[in-house]
Amino acid sequence: MRDLIWLIVVILIIGWLIGYIGFPDAVGSLIHILLVLAVIGILYRLATGRRP
Repeated sequence: MRDLIWLIVVILIIGWLIGYIGFPDAVGSLIHILLVLAVIGILYRLATGRRP
């Protein structure tokens, strides 16, 4: 499950970069929503951490 969260975060960041660089005017705020979701995923991963 932990690897799945990292996979989702990486996909969201890559999608954000592609959209931001490739289509700066086309998708507007959707790109920033992807970035926010990726940051939330990273924060969630850091908050849960490694549990014994």
